[in-house]
Amino acid sequence: MYVVHFFENRIELLNQLLGNVPAVGDQLTIKGRKGKVTDVNHVDDTHVHVQITVEKAPVKNKNTAADLAKKKKR
Repeated sequence: MYVVHFFENRIELLNQLLGNVPAVGDQLTIKGRKGKVTDVNHVDDTHVHVQITVEKAPVKNKNTAADLAKKKKR
């Protein structure tokens, strides 16, 4: 068993106790976000640091004029 630390830009996203270590290039889903493994560092026999890049979510713009038109006027 390995303690796997998942990092994105020096920010630790998740710690997990896993039976196998992800390889470079594997696709992962962490906290509902898709990501790809870029680097794997074995710290010691049981600890592994995994660097990932997370895909950016598209920004949804709300159209406030359309929302105001839908409201009931009194």
